[in-house]
Amino acid sequence: MPSQLIFNVVIAVLGAIIGMELITRVGITPNTSIIGALIAILLSYLPLKAFRRLKSLESQTLVQTSISGATFSAANGLLLPLAIPYLMGENGMLTPMLIGAALAVITDASILYFSFDSKLFSARGAWPPGFATAEALKAAATKGKNTVLLIVGMVGGAVGKSFGIPMDMLGITWISNAFALGALGVGLLLRGYSTQLFGFDISTQYIPHGIMIGAGLVALIQIIMLIRRDEHAQDSADHSQAKEESVKQQRPTRSALQMKVAMVSGFTMYLIITLILALSTGVYADMGIGMLIGWLVFAAVAAMASELIVGIAAMHSGWFPSFATGLIFLVVGMLLGFPKEALGVLVAFTVATGPAFADMAYDLKTGWIIRGESKDVAYEIEGRRQQYFAEMFSFGIAILVVGFAYQHYFNQDLVPPVARVYVATINAGADHHVAMLLAIWAVVGAFVQLVGGISKQIGVLLATGLLIVSPLAGVMIFVGLLIRFFVIKRYGDEGMKQLYILGAGAISGSAIYSFFSSTLKLGSKH
Repeated sequence: MPSQLIFNVVIAVLGAIIGMELITRVGITPNTSIIGALIAILLSYLPLKAFRRLKSLESQTLVQTSISGATFSAANGLLLPLAIPYLMGENGMLTPMLIGAALAVITDASILYFSFDSKLFSARGAWPPGFATAEALKAAATKGKNTVLLIVGMVGGAVGKSFGIPMDMLGITWISNAFALGALGVGLLLRGYSTQLFGFDISTQYIPHGIMIGAGLVALIQIIMLIRRDEHAQDSADHSQAKEESVKQQRPTRSALQMKVAMVSGFTMYLIITLILALSTGVYADMGIGMLIGWLVFAAVAAMASELIVGIAAMHSGWFPSFATGLIFLVVGMLLGFPKEALGVLVAFTVATGPAFADMAYDLKTGWIIRGESKDVAYEIEGRRQQYFAEMFSFGIAILVVGFAYQHYFNQDLVPPVARVYVATINAGADHHVAMLLAIWAVVGAFVQLVGGISKQIGVLLATGLLIVSPLAGVMIFVGLLIRFFVIKRYGDEGMKQLYILGAGAISGSAIYSFFSSTLKLGSKH
């Protein structure tokens, strides 16, 4: 229907504008899933015929998905990568970079679509923002005890955030894996108080970066081993009797083979995109054939590794270190001796991947809960497919909007602040001392990740915390874990169910406050 198409275009354009405005003028993009849900809920209350269909939770989920997809793709996936060559004075690279970043975002999201609800990226994983978004949508549709709990949590989250307290971390702690969040909390506290504890800022010695490299490498090996092990298990299961229906419902809807195909196809696509970028931006001219091949492979590996690390962190904690992983691969690329222009394209390409993987996973988690948590597998798969198409449509609109608008922002010197950090890092250069520091601490990160195993991901989460300066968030994690411990001891599983709802409210309230406070700041920045 033409009216439906116009509606979809308008909400996607709205999402793209929100994303560009926030990342350039404020420097952040708050939780895109809950922003999308808020707009979907508000539209469903409008007494107009065009919005009558939004009374359905499934329709609200698709609207939420479209807005969320346009917001994060325009901001993190497109405008940020474009700002890097612009700040380097390489205006001739902007059009090729837009095309490359667009292809990277689409590939990134497609890998996630074919990997979501596999054993590695389980739909039953925490994905806290996705859980919070689903609870918000359900609470708006059904009034009851859970709605009251959610509202209490939202008020607490918003009030706490207004005083600078990261209440979202309290909520995330009640929803996520306790071991993973404990590791994140330790990392946040060590980074936040490193000067007081050790007499120096640990980031100046590349300790967080080295630990993430080691933990990330071990995590990638664990992923490969998991896929291979599950493939063998699947082969054995083909000859066994079917299990009980309740067990079937717990089984992932994506097999190890499907995930393997997604990863291999995605990596191949990344290689093709890097080749397109090398030729179209002209960076190939500064490298010999050997270095060019090395750059192509390294860029593809960086993109794939970045999205997997970001995905793991996002699933367990609701936070993802996309800026940090981009910086890590940039530093490694510098140590490998790639030319400056090639480094700029490398980091721009790498940061285009990752955010789409995490943010789209939150959207799919929301849809998975709304559709009944895979009780009807065929219904779940069809609903997920519709969400994927909604994301792709919103990406297309975001690409057009950014293509028309990026020059307008750059002419006003409005660029994402993190882009300046990447360019400053390239200009500063790296040496063998940095390489030695990274290697030493990579061993530590690898050991921690190995000990924790693939289910807890404590190495990746520890490194994530070490890369973020927010000691108060670390304190809130341990406050949340303490509350969780006493609730479980006193009230058991029923108490935890109430904490889930309160936690979802805290995340939602915190995100909504961040969104509106950021939006209000736009008017004061010129």
